[in-house]
Amino acid sequence: MSRRLVWSVLLGAAVLGAIVSLVLTFVVSGDDEPSAAPVVSESSPPAEVSRQSDPRSTPAGETASPSASVRELPAGYEWYDDPEGFRMARPKGWTRGTVPSRFGMAVVNYRSADREHRLQIYQVAEETPDASFDLFLSDRTAKADSFEEVSLRNLDHGEFTGSRLEYLVGRIKGEPDVGTWHVYDERFVAADGGVYAIAAYGPEADGRDDELELLTAALENFCPPSAC
Repeated sequence: MSRRLVWSVLLGAAVLGAIVSLVLTFVVSGDDEPSAAPVVSESSPPAEVSRQSDPRSTPAGETASPSASVRELPAGYEWYDDPEGFRMARPKGWTRGTVPSRFGMAVVNYRSADREHRLQIYQVAEETPDASFDLFLSDRTAKADSFEEVSLRNLDHGEFTGSRLEYLVGRIKGEPDVGTWHVYDERFVAADGGVYAIAAYGPEADGRDDELELLTAALENFCPPSAC
């Protein structure tokens, strides 16, 4: 099966592997700090997942392994082969950091020089994007008092499977005090059959277009581990 480029302008991520598994779900905790909460998830073993693509944006024959010769990046972006095995477009000059994960690859964060914008890429263990958001938005997942859901959209279309959550949250521990943070979080099925999340963070005060631009560039040019 050919590898196709996963795209969507909208937030996300999860892979389920066992009948009963320990899930690492990244949440906004009660003190406005992104944190990890283990949750026991029960489900049947997942059926074979076909590789996904979004026919609205991917030209016929284009692969999921981007390079400068087949796709031109937006101004200010660069290709980056992450040590976790995936490839994506990120803004030039951004720094990288990781947080250990109990499921899949480490949580990867890219930050701007002033640390007021962030891209986060990770895996969770729910078997679909919608199931992952159902858990995240439920009472089983702790969230800050300042958490405010703006919208949640299912983006399934043709061969593409994904959903995007947009939300606001107050001060995040370890991050600059920008007032209210605005976040797009998209979870989607990638070319390797796994489910991933890409989240874009930025200050609500400067508008929401910059987070959407970050998310779009990252999603359009994301190639998952083992598919690049």
